[in-house]
Amino acid sequence: MAPTTSNLISSDLVWEIVRTNNAYLVKRKESGGVQFSRDPLNLTNKHTRKHAGFVNDKAIGIQPAEKGGVKVISKKESDSLKPAKSTTEVTHNGGQPTRKIYKTVANKTAKSGYRADLREAAVARVSAVRQSQKDPKPTPEKKPRGAKAKKAEA
Repeated sequence: MAPTTSNLISSDLVWEIVRTNNAYLVKRKESGGVQFSRDPLNLTNKHTRKHAGFVNDKAIGIQPAEKGGVKVISKKESDSLKPAKSTTEVTHNGGQPTRKIYKTVANKTAKSGYRADLREAAVARVSAVRQSQKDPKPTPEKKPRGAKAKKAEA
């Protein structure tokens, strides 16, 4: 049986070692010292132990794909010592209904027993990605209001 990361070193110990300084950490002094994360497997971009994808054995990330699609990235526990093989990607194309994508992401996180605590954040991330991919509505022309404005325009 091949050793897994959990057999070699605790993920809590990894977090304690790397929480103050890692490649994904973004610190902002002007905003009261708030810390964010650029980790692709972090759904909320908060620098916390719960959301840190590189520390946890099970993690989910959601990225935009081409043509209005969404890419769901999940971490495999079995290949935790092989970084190139440790993630799986599922791409949902832009033609699928958004609610169907919500349901598949919710099923992937919660119903299959993966990480039920991340279900709400995963669906919110899919919603934000899909919303950002929409074309903005054109702003309507301003209509003149009042008698003076109507006379000035005519």
